[in-house]
Amino acid sequence: MTRVPHPYLDRPAPIPFAHRGGAADGLENTAAAFRRAAGLGYRYFETDVHTTADGRLVAFHDATLDRVTDARGRIHDLPWDEVRRARVAGSEPLPLFEDLLEEFPGARWNVDVKAAPAVLPLIDLIRRTDSWDRVCVGSFSEARLTRAVRLAGPRLATSYGVRGVLGLRLRSYGIPAPVRPGAVCAQVPETRSGIRVVDERFVRMAHARGLQVHVWTVNEADRMEALLDLGVDGIMTDQLETLRTVFTARGVWR
Repeated sequence: MTRVPHPYLDRPAPIPFAHRGGAADGLENTAAAFRRAAGLGYRYFETDVHTTADGRLVAFHDATLDRVTDARGRIHDLPWDEVRRARVAGSEPLPLFEDLLEEFPGARWNVDVKAAPAVLPLIDLIRRTDSWDRVCVGSFSEARLTRAVRLAGPRLATSYGVRGVLGLRLRSYGIPAPVRPGAVCAQVPETRSGIRVVDERFVRMAHARGLQVHVWTVNEADRMEALLDLGVDGIMTDQLETLRTVFTARGVWR
C-alpha cells in the first residue's frame, strides 16, 4: 500500500469506484445512477464532463447525445436549455456536474475531462465550491491535464494521461522516460491494444513514486480478484454489486 499523496485519497485502499455511477443498468452518468451507487455504499464516483454551447458543465461521457439519449447532436454545439430536455434511456435527465457535487456532499469524484473547453469551467467550479479534496481530474490528454494544473495550482489532484502512463510503463522496465510530476495516481486499463498495462512491475513502479493505481473498467469477479492480488489501489466497475461482493469477501469494503 502506498502513502496517501493527496486528501482525495485519504480512504484506505483499495478503493471501489462506481464507473459512471454504475453503467450496467443503462442509466450511466445520471443522478439516478449515482443515487443507487450511494445507496449501495459507494463513496467514490467516476464521471465525465463536457461543456454546452453556453458553457454549462454537463456530466456525460459522449461528445454527442445520440448513443444513450432520446435526442441528437453535439453537446458543445447545443445550449443547456436544449441539452437538459434529453433523457438517458428515455427517462433520466443529464445532470450538471455542479448539481452532483451539491447532491452528494460526501462523495469523491473522479472526473474525466472529455474536451479542452471543459477544463476552465471545471477548475472554476472546483475553486468556487472549494472541492479540492473531493475531485481528481483525469483525461486521456496529458496536455489537458497540464493546463488544468497550470490553472489550478498544486492543490489539484490529477491522474496521468496516456503519455504519462506510457512514461510510467517504460520506467517500470528501466527505460528513462519523462513523467509529469505532481500526479497522485495512474488510472489505467488492464490492457491497451493487446498490450498488458497492469502487472506487478507497473504497480511496483507506481508505488515507488508514491502513486496509487486505479484500474478501469473491470466487471468480472475473477479479474477483480487478480488485480487486488497484484496490489492495485482501486477498481472502477459498472457492476456495482459484483465489486462490493468481492471487496466484502476480502474484508476491504469500508
